[in-house]
Amino acid sequence: MAKKKDLLARRKAPLTTPSDIAPAAVKNITGALNALLADVFALYLKTKNFHWHMSGPHFRDYHLLLDEQGEQIFAITDDIAERVRKIGGITVRSIGQISRLQRIKDNDAEYVDPLDMLSELREDNKALVLSMRAAHDLCDEAGDVATTSLLENWIDEAQRRSWFLFESTRKG
Repeated sequence: MAKKKDLLARRKAPLTTPSDIAPAAVKNITGALNALLADVFALYLKTKNFHWHMSGPHFRDYHLLLDEQGEQIFAITDDIAERVRKIGGITVRSIGQISRLQRIKDNDAEYVDPLDMLSELREDNKALVLSMRAAHDLCDEAGDVATTSLLENWIDEAQRRSWFLFESTRKG
Protein backbone atom coordinates (compact mmCIF):
# COMPACT_ATOMS: atom_id res chain seq x y z
CA MET A 1 0.00 0.00 0.00
CA ALA A 2 1.32 3.44 -0.90
CA LYS A 3 2.39 5.68 1.90
CA LYS A 4 0.58 8.96 2.49
CA LYS A 5 3.80 10.84 1.71
CA ASP A 6 4.05 9.14 -1.71
CA LEU A 7 0.40 9.90 -2.52
CA LEU A 8 0.84 13.56 -1.63
CA ALA A 9 3.98 13.76 -3.79
CA ARG A 10 2.11 12.25 -6.75
CA ARG A 11 -0.66 14.83 -6.41
CA LYS A 12 1.91 17.61 -6.75
CA ALA A 13 3.75 15.98 -9.65
CA PRO A 14 3.43 17.86 -12.94
CA LEU A 15 1.49 16.35 -15.81
CA THR A 16 4.32 15.27 -18.02
CA THR A 17 3.71 13.10 -21.04
CA PRO A 18 6.74 11.93 -22.99
CA SER A 19 6.71 13.17 -26.56
CA ASP A 20 8.83 12.75 -29.66
CA ILE A 21 7.90 16.30 -30.68
CA ALA A 22 10.35 19.07 -29.75
CA PRO A 23 9.34 20.99 -26.60
CA ALA A 24 9.06 24.31 -28.46
CA ALA A 25 6.80 22.69 -31.05
CA VAL A 26 4.68 21.12 -28.30
CA LYS A 27 4.22 24.57 -26.79
CA ASN A 28 3.20 26.10 -30.14
CA ILE A 29 0.90 23.25 -31.12
CA THR A 30 -0.66 23.21 -27.66
CA GLY A 31 -1.40 26.93 -27.94
CA ALA A 32 -2.94 26.53 -31.38
CA LEU A 33 -5.01 23.50 -30.39
CA ASN A 34 -6.26 25.07 -27.16
CA ALA A 35 -7.39 28.18 -29.05
CA LEU A 36 -9.00 25.88 -31.61
CA LEU A 37 -10.70 23.93 -28.82
CA ALA A 38 -12.05 27.18 -27.36
CA ASP A 39 -13.40 28.13 -30.78
CA VAL A 40 -14.99 24.72 -31.21
CA PHE A 41 -16.75 25.01 -27.85
CA ALA A 42 -17.90 28.54 -28.74
CA LEU A 43 -19.17 27.39 -32.15
CA TYR A 44 -20.90 24.40 -30.58
CA LEU A 45 -22.75 26.57 -28.08
CA LYS A 46 -23.68 29.15 -30.72
CA THR A 47 -24.95 26.39 -33.01
CA LYS A 48 -27.07 24.97 -30.18
CA ASN A 49 -28.26 28.48 -29.24
CA PHE A 50 -29.50 29.02 -32.78
CA HIS A 51 -30.93 25.48 -32.86
CA TRP A 52 -32.92 26.20 -29.68
CA HIS A 53 -34.12 29.61 -30.88
CA MET A 54 -34.90 28.81 -34.51
CA SER A 55 -38.29 29.93 -35.82
CA GLY A 56 -40.15 30.47 -39.07
CA PRO A 57 -41.45 28.47 -42.02
CA HIS A 58 -38.26 26.39 -42.37
CA PHE A 59 -38.06 25.67 -38.65
CA ARG A 60 -37.94 21.90 -38.89
CA ASP A 61 -35.25 21.74 -41.58
CA TYR A 62 -33.04 24.37 -39.94
CA HIS A 63 -33.60 22.96 -36.46
CA LEU A 64 -32.53 19.49 -37.58
CA LEU A 65 -29.58 20.85 -39.61
CA LEU A 66 -28.22 22.75 -36.61
CA ASP A 67 -28.75 19.80 -34.29
CA GLU A 68 -26.74 17.58 -36.65
CA GLN A 69 -24.02 20.20 -37.00
CA GLY A 70 -23.87 20.76 -33.25
CA GLU A 71 -23.33 17.04 -32.66
CA GLN A 72 -20.55 16.97 -35.25
CA ILE A 73 -18.83 19.99 -33.73
CA PHE A 74 -19.06 18.66 -30.17
CA ALA A 75 -17.71 15.28 -31.30
CA ILE A 76 -14.24 16.72 -32.01
CA THR A 77 -13.76 18.44 -28.63
CA ASP A 78 -12.41 15.37 -26.87
CA ASP A 79 -10.13 14.49 -29.78
CA ILE A 80 -8.59 17.97 -29.75
CA ALA A 81 -8.00 17.95 -26.00
CA GLU A 82 -6.58 14.43 -26.09
CA ARG A 83 -4.16 15.37 -28.89
CA VAL A 84 -2.84 18.15 -26.68
CA ARG A 85 -2.27 15.68 -23.85
CA LYS A 86 -0.79 12.99 -26.11
CA ILE A 87 1.93 15.32 -27.37
CA GLY A 88 2.80 16.47 -23.85
CA GLY A 89 0.73 19.64 -23.48
CA ILE A 90 -1.91 20.79 -21.04
CA THR A 91 -5.37 21.61 -22.31
CA VAL A 92 -8.17 23.96 -21.25
CA ARG A 93 -9.58 23.55 -17.78
CA SER A 94 -12.58 25.86 -17.53
CA ILE A 95 -15.26 27.88 -19.24
CA GLY A 96 -13.37 30.99 -18.16
CA GLN A 97 -10.25 29.82 -19.95
CA ILE A 98 -12.32 28.97 -23.03
CA SER A 99 -13.83 32.48 -23.03
CA ARG A 100 -10.36 34.03 -22.85
CA LEU A 101 -9.05 31.93 -25.74
CA GLN A 102 -12.03 31.86 -28.10
CA ARG A 103 -11.93 33.89 -31.29
CA ILE A 104 -15.44 33.03 -32.44
CA LYS A 105 -17.76 35.65 -31.05
CA ASP A 106 -20.82 34.81 -28.99
CA ASN A 107 -24.26 35.95 -30.08
CA ASP A 108 -26.44 36.89 -27.10
CA ALA A 109 -29.12 38.71 -29.10
CA GLU A 110 -32.70 38.09 -27.98
CA TYR A 111 -33.81 37.48 -31.57
CA VAL A 112 -31.82 36.60 -34.66
CA ASP A 113 -33.48 36.10 -38.04
CA PRO A 114 -33.13 32.46 -39.17
CA LEU A 115 -31.20 33.35 -42.34
CA ASP A 116 -28.89 35.59 -40.30
CA MET A 117 -28.29 32.66 -37.92
CA LEU A 118 -27.27 30.41 -40.79
CA SER A 119 -25.09 33.09 -42.39
CA GLU A 120 -23.32 33.82 -39.11
CA LEU A 121 -22.64 30.14 -38.53
CA ARG A 122 -21.35 29.81 -42.10
CA GLU A 123 -18.85 32.62 -41.49
CA ASP A 124 -17.85 31.10 -38.13
CA ASN A 125 -17.21 27.73 -39.77
CA LYS A 126 -15.12 29.43 -42.44
CA ALA A 127 -13.09 31.16 -39.71
CA LEU A 128 -12.67 27.82 -37.97
CA VAL A 129 -11.25 26.37 -41.20
CA LEU A 130 -8.65 29.15 -41.31
CA SER A 131 -7.64 28.43 -37.70
CA MET A 132 -7.44 24.72 -38.45
CA ARG A 133 -5.22 25.37 -41.46
CA ALA A 134 -2.88 27.48 -39.34
CA ALA A 135 -2.71 24.70 -36.73
CA HIS A 136 -2.14 22.19 -39.54
CA ASP A 137 0.87 24.19 -40.75
CA LEU A 138 2.38 24.18 -37.22
CA CYS A 139 1.82 20.45 -36.85
CA ASP A 140 3.18 19.68 -40.30
CA GLU A 141 6.31 21.70 -39.61
CA ALA A 142 6.83 19.78 -36.34
CA GLY A 143 6.25 16.39 -37.95
CA ASP A 144 3.06 15.79 -35.94
CA VAL A 145 1.39 13.67 -38.61
CA ALA A 146 -1.36 12.37 -36.33
CA THR A 147 -2.66 15.86 -35.57
CA THR A 148 -2.31 16.99 -39.19
CA SER A 149 -4.37 13.99 -40.25
CA LEU A 150 -7.12 14.79 -37.75
CA LEU A 151 -7.11 18.44 -38.79
CA GLU A 152 -7.54 17.48 -42.44
CA ASN A 153 -10.72 15.58 -41.57
CA TRP A 154 -12.01 18.39 -39.36
CA ILE A 155 -11.33 20.93 -42.11
CA ASP A 156 -13.38 18.82 -44.50
CA GLU A 157 -16.24 18.60 -41.98
CA ALA A 158 -16.20 22.37 -41.36
CA GLN A 159 -16.19 23.04 -45.10
CA ARG A 160 -19.17 20.72 -45.48
CA ARG A 161 -21.02 22.57 -42.72
CA SER A 162 -20.26 25.89 -44.44
CA TRP A 163 -21.53 24.50 -47.74
CA PHE A 164 -24.79 23.26 -46.21
CA LEU A 165 -25.30 26.59 -44.44
CA PHE A 166 -24.61 28.48 -47.66
CA GLU A 167 -27.03 26.37 -49.69
CA SER A 168 -29.68 26.76 -46.98
CA THR A 169 -29.55 30.56 -47.30
CA ARG A 170 -29.81 30.75 -51.10
CA LYS A 171 -32.94 32.31 -52.47
CA GLY A 172 -34.94 30.46 -55.13
